[in-house]
Amino acid sequence: MPSILSPNPNDPRVIRTRQLILDSFAEQLNTMDFNAITIQDITRKATINRATFYAHFPDKYALLESFLSDAFTELVLRKIDDQATLTEETLHTLVAALCDYHESSHHCLKKYDSLALIIEENIKMQLEQLLKRLLSGANSTADNRTLQTAATLLSWSIYGVTYRWNKEGRHESPSALAGRLVPLMNNGVSLLTAAGGE
Repeated sequence: MPSILSPNPNDPRVIRTRQLILDSFAEQLNTMDFNAITIQDITRKATINRATFYAHFPDKYALLESFLSDAFTELVLRKIDDQATLTEETLHTLVAALCDYHESSHHCLKKYDSLALIIEENIKMQLEQLLKRLLSGANSTADNRTLQTAATLLSWSIYGVTYRWNKEGRHESPSALAGRLVPLMNNGVSLLTAAGGE
């Protein structure tokens, strides 16, 4: 029996099919609760068969993870320089990008609230990975555990404050929010990494 090979991610047909699946899924999320969406709903809208869907994603949870990851990359990661370290400017950019992410997700997904916990976990995980990398470049003397703690502290703080900013009506600009938040985060990280480097 021949083994099932994964599609070549660089093949233009594979890229188009994957995008069809993601677009179909996004449309479903605008009209249905995530829990009610079936693979059949997605494949029908994408005009593909189930086997093609499963060649790209093992289930709708993996599809959701990919969908959220792509959105995070597009709205957040592309705004941060690959060679950046953690500076006030980088934190400011990150806070503003997360504001954009929340605002965009809330407008794009009509069923946003039913996915809030999944979205929150996904964003915090990706933020934590990014922040640990940024911190590593800026704090070569801090140990791994301290860097991880600082990354967790920052990711949860940034997520929580920007989520609440969005939920409570965005009464100030992302830049003004970042201006208030960044000094507080900088002080906390400086204390933490100084203690970890001793």
